[in-house]
Amino acid sequence: MIHQSFVTSLIRNEPARVAQLGAGLVLIVVAPPLALIPQPFPIAIIVAGTGLALVLRNSSWARRRYVRWHRRHPRAGRVADFSLQRRGHRDVRDLWR
Repeated sequence: MIHQSFVTSLIRNEPARVAQLGAGLVLIVVAPPLALIPQPFPIAIIVAGTGLALVLRNSSWARRRYVRWHRRHPRAGRVADFSLQRRGHRDVRDLWR
């Protein structure tokens, strides 16, 4: 059986963080052209959200920019927190208050 700390050390080391950051940036860049293709399901939103989550998880610069944006736009920040499933959101009913 694989120990949790072993898996965590594989994911959180520096080369893996750089690879996840690069994958997140690629997903963010790929999302707009993907949105132009007619699809029955809005896959581009999921791709962009996944890319944003990877970038925010692995880049302190992006995290600081996101927090600054969140403070300037608290209503939009609550929706973003809910969509990224961050701890900042409380409930679906609180999104538009």
